[in-house]
Amino acid sequence: MPHDARQAEAQLHASRDRLQVAPPEGTWRLPLPGSPSHAMLLDKRAVSANLLLGSGLVTVALLSLCLGSAMIPPLDAIRALLGQGDAMAVFVVQELRLARLMAGLLTGAAFALAGCLMQTLARNRLATPGIIGIDNGATAFAVVSVVGMGISLAPPPMALAGAAVATAITFGLAGGAGTRGYRFIVAGIGVGAVFGALTQLLLARVAIDVANSAYPWTVGSLNARSGNAVSILGAGLALGIVAAQMLARSMAVLRFSDAVAQGLGIRVRLCRLLALVLAVALTALAVAVAGPVGLVALIGPEIARHLSSRRGVPLIGSALAGAVMMVASDLAGRLLFAPIEIPVGIVTAVVGGPFLLWILLRPAARDLT
Repeated sequence: MPHDARQAEAQLHASRDRLQVAPPEGTWRLPLPGSPSHAMLLDKRAVSANLLLGSGLVTVALLSLCLGSAMIPPLDAIRALLGQGDAMAVFVVQELRLARLMAGLLTGAAFALAGCLMQTLARNRLATPGIIGIDNGATAFAVVSVVGMGISLAPPPMALAGAAVATAITFGLAGGAGTRGYRFIVAGIGVGAVFGALTQLLLARVAIDVANSAYPWTVGSLNARSGNAVSILGAGLALGIVAAQMLARSMAVLRFSDAVAQGLGIRVRLCRLLALVLAVALTALAVAVAGPVGLVALIGPEIARHLSSRRGVPLIGSALAGAVMMVASDLAGRLLFAPIEIPVGIVTAVVGGPFLLWILLRPAARDLT
């Protein structure tokens, strides 16, 4: 190549570097491989929050494998997780505690991710699947399948059907309010109360042994969960996280008025429909595994929101925070009054009740605008 051509090319690259816009404050610019002119912006605070929550999840997960009626040192628990070491430790970790840990991790992440989606749609921190009746609808249908009221379907598809029915009824009662405002929340509370009463009626009309087998579905428990339901939830959660990330930019814009969102090129109605379907599916799959574990969908997104910046919707952070809360609550329920076990739903309700009151008593925090 002639000297003049090389010099001109070098000047061209130098001018491109000078014209390159600096990343906004508080973000990292990550060039995409194979495309120097395109880059990804990473929010520093969001990345730090996710790393912190991820570290917390690893910690509580290891504690869940180590602590219980049989104490296992951390290094032995890790070896047992890999199928090495003492045979008894391998049995306790892989056969007893690992399945429970996975159920807690997946259900917590699904509940919290669904809660973050619902809160963003309604622009209100109280609009979670549990409060607007989706949890109770899924629980009622799952209990129907457990007590055998002429229905032979398994709890997961029944829970999905119940969540969809509860959502449809809530939308119908909310009328033109859509997913906005307190009318939607009040309608959801009423629908949830009806489905809760239906669940209690079903349990009162069956034999005591059948009612006892269905009772964990009404309070939330991770004890002896179905492996098939956990596998289905894992696959659904993986797809849900990918779908939520694809909606992340549109969800961030939905926090503003519809006119602003449409002006920025967002298809508002389609985005809301997809996000709502995703939240209902995640809630139904989580209820099919653990039952209606209360307030995880409220507290998980709130923790992620406080740790992250306000530039976007903390979808990944909410899933991580929900998983941490669920695993930690289940561990506390197993250890606090051992050998008596407290269902995880009761622990989260005790912890989340004061938190809900705190949100209600802070007028400035009632919406997400």
